[in-house]
Amino acid sequence: MRAFISIILLIIIASGIIVVLNEIPFGEPKTKVGNYYIDNGREETGASNIVTSVVVSYRGFDTIGEVTVLFVASIGLGAVLAARRKKEKRQIEPASLVLTTGCRFLFPLILLFGGYIFIHGHLTPGGGFQGGAIIASAFVLIYLACRGRRVSQTGNKIAESIGGLVFIIIGLVGLMVGGHYFLSNYLPKGELNLLFSAGVIPIIYIAIGFKVGSELAGIIDNLVEESK
Repeated sequence: MRAFISIILLIIIASGIIVVLNEIPFGEPKTKVGNYYIDNGREETGASNIVTSVVVSYRGFDTIGEVTVLFVASIGLGAVLAARRKKEKRQIEPASLVLTTGCRFLFPLILLFGGYIFIHGHLTPGGGFQGGAIIASAFVLIYLACRGRRVSQTGNKIAESIGGLVFIIIGLVGLMVGGHYFLSNYLPKGELNLLFSAGVIPIIYIAIGFKVGSELAGIIDNLVEESK
């Protein structure tokens, strides 16, 4: 029965793909929207990275949905793990001197690199989500090599709250000042390809970077504590 249902689903998916390919001739753009972004993205947003123009400006309201999904996942995981009480905790075996020293040396460098990624998201490939993930990887290193250390729960919550609050405030101010849409780019766009350019986009990416990094670090902290 399962095999029969799987075959039916594959036929439906294949039929849909064939229909779509027949309606879109090869060599022609699938939509006119993509060409509009490529032709006008830099001028309208001031960002050299067209992907940034789309994610943070043209469909910025969708981005808040993505951040919300991550936030809800973090809250849900914390609630599930909090409901489970561990009766015994294993004693943590300390890591070797090489791992501990390497961890202390690499940790600030990884944080610096993550910050660079989301600060320069409007100029080069990257952004808040990527930079935040890199920052969270630094805390993974802490847990694996510098065993026994934990993320500061207070600092983590403050960074997450400030990042989300800045994101919402900028979006609402853009809605009121710009009068067009949420996250309207109302600040001066500056000169293309410079760090201080693209209006509110760098500020948004910094806020997203802190929020994503703190949420992922919190998820990692909860999982590591549960595994002890």
